[in-house]
Amino acid sequence: MPSFDIVSEVNEHELSNAVDQANRDIDARYDFKGADARIERAEWVLTLHAKTEFQIDQMSTILYQKLAKRGIDVRSLKAEEIQVANLKASQKITVRQGIESELAKKLVKLIKDSKLKVQAQIQGEQVRVTGKKRDDLQEAIALLRANEQIELPLQFTNFRD
Repeated sequence: MPSFDIVSEVNEHELSNAVDQANRDIDARYDFKGADARIERAEWVLTLHAKTEFQIDQMSTILYQKLAKRGIDVRSLKAEEIQVANLKASQKITVRQGIESELAKKLVKLIKDSKLKVQAQIQGEQVRVTGKKRDDLQEAIALLRANEQIELPLQFTNFRD
């Protein structure tokens, strides 16, 4: 029985490369000279450090451009408020991995409401979709790609015939 998995993943290596490139660009810019501006990465959390909120905004623009060039969808990022204390500003940006249970339930409901001849079931941080025909599965993929209510980038992996 044909099936595929719906996942939401970010390539860790590309993320690391994009952060390194953004840091190099920030170091090279004249308006950041002596500002101790940098982007730190700890697992799936990016922390932007600078002296002012304006510099944080500039840094986040550079970071988003580098991520987009590396093929990382910026919808997978969740930015927190900018914190300002003691003449230093910082902002945490979380890289979301996997599909949360709330979104998974929404995806399953969307597939069931579409009346396609496929079944969807939640398996941890992914959703498995099975059906009798390959065409039905491709219709399900098209349905999910066309839906604009899904705020997280989805990938369709493990397609089996």
